[in-house]
Amino acid sequence: MASPTSRPAGKPFPDPPWRAQELLLMSEVMRLVGKSLAPEVVMREMLHLMSELLGLNRGRIVLADFVGDIALEGLAERKPADRPAGAAAPASAIRYAYGLTQAEMARGRYGPGEGITGRVLATAQPIIVQDIDAEPQFLARSVARAQLPQEVVAFIALPIEVNREVIGVLACHRIRSRDRQLNDDVAVLKILATLAGQLLQLQALVAEKTRALQARNQLLTRALETAAARYGIIGTSPALLQALGELERVSEATASVLLLGESGTGKELFARAVHLSSQRRDQPFIKVNCAAIPDTLFESELFGYERGAFTGAQTARAGWFEQADKGTIFLDEIGEMPLAMQAKLLRALQEGTIVRLGGKREIKVAVRVVAATNRDLAQDVQRGGFRRDLFYRLNVIPIRLPSLRERAQDIRALALHFLSRTNQANQRNVNLSPAALQRLEQHPWPGNIRELGNTIERLVLLTDSAMVSGGEMARFLPGEDAAAPAAEAAPAHAPGPPLVRDYQAAQSHPAEQLRQALLAHGGNQSRAAQSLGLTVRQFSYRLKKIALHNGDNL
Repeated sequence: MASPTSRPAGKPFPDPPWRAQELLLMSEVMRLVGKSLAPEVVMREMLHLMSELLGLNRGRIVLADFVGDIALEGLAERKPADRPAGAAAPASAIRYAYGLTQAEMARGRYGPGEGITGRVLATAQPIIVQDIDAEPQFLARSVARAQLPQEVVAFIALPIEVNREVIGVLACHRIRSRDRQLNDDVAVLKILATLAGQLLQLQALVAEKTRALQARNQLLTRALETAAARYGIIGTSPALLQALGELERVSEATASVLLLGESGTGKELFARAVHLSSQRRDQPFIKVNCAAIPDTLFESELFGYERGAFTGAQTARAGWFEQADKGTIFLDEIGEMPLAMQAKLLRALQEGTIVRLGGKREIKVAVRVVAATNRDLAQDVQRGGFRRDLFYRLNVIPIRLPSLRERAQDIRALALHFLSRTNQANQRNVNLSPAALQRLEQHPWPGNIRELGNTIERLVLLTDSAMVSGGEMARFLPGEDAAAPAAEAAPAHAPGPPLVRDYQAAQSHPAEQLRQALLAHGGNQSRAAQSLGLTVRQFSYRLKKIALHNGDNL
């Protein structure tokens, strides 16, 4: 009869089943690392697999206190020299475990050099306890001896290193009476301890890079806000930043700038920004409202007049163009200028000279013109209401200013700016609740920033509340239904919105209804979805499905 270890001649010993278990453990751990760098995910599953596949139970990873929280603050930059030679070993605590209760993990704190775990952390040497009952330094702190099997139990503890410094310990219990060699277990644990150190270091590097990027983003955001505040323009929405970018790119040019956009979008602020961002910033900035000048006074206002030019002209007077010499003149509402005056303005722009009313001498002026209008000048040219040659002269650098509807994310910052300014001017202390700010963000604002500023001023002057609710805000918004129920006005016992949205079939809304909702909310999918009782994801899914079916883009 052959002995258990005998084998046919010429055939090698078959691999023991432990080898397959080791390979499975390693492949599963590496698969986890490929999916996530979060230590709390990978470490616990690694300890779980150690128990299930290799019988290495109650595994735990103990980390030194200087490692910090799960974010591993500063670990990526830490070097061995950061801890002076001869310095006391750090205290430590169980951070990740499998097979231990929360209470057992909480008890797993070790002072410098305390117990087996503390010694490994202090000496950077692995320790194998063949029998925990025969080792006086084994503390049995986390798990009482009575909770362990009655047979002989071993304890294995290996150091975890990062940048050649021991930052933790990988440890576990092991039953002595096994058909697997202890050296095999130690070899696998060494690999896992190395992997744990690399994972902690990699996660720390990612966290450090993330913090650096976040800090850089904050600096860039503050820089944008500071740059905007320098011109008195508030907001960081993409539409606004695009207009500001165009403005700054042409700030050093001398060509005319035409600001286009709805009434109340801040054309005067942008015109002043053109002036302040140019080399003319220390020279005069003259603003002229063309809609407020009577037709008969246009020439004398813009170009000035000589003494005796008309009845009452007792002295000569320099016009706005002369006063703006070497600086910037802002012609607001340029579309309201009479045709006869347009011809004289064109001549002044082309030749760089003006002639005072009643005068004969040409006066040289170096003025940059910034014009603005809320009208469609191209259509006015077609109808004959605006000179084509003057339009082309002014339209060298057109900049379109976004409406407040296109800057919805700036509404909150603008509202708080107007609120602070009006409170200070009127010695009030009115504040806006989150619901009130949300009401402001949902309003269409046909009058744009001017309407928003006027609304806030009216609110501060007329409200009796120190904290304005959403319901009260509705009373001050033109076109809003003041009687509409507000979330804040509901009684305390009233039920809130359902925690789970009702199920909606994929065909619950026809394509035309989705298009109309999107159109009604200016392309904002979030608000369009809300109006139809859908989540943004449901709304987007339906749009994509319809687009694929029709072969077009909604």
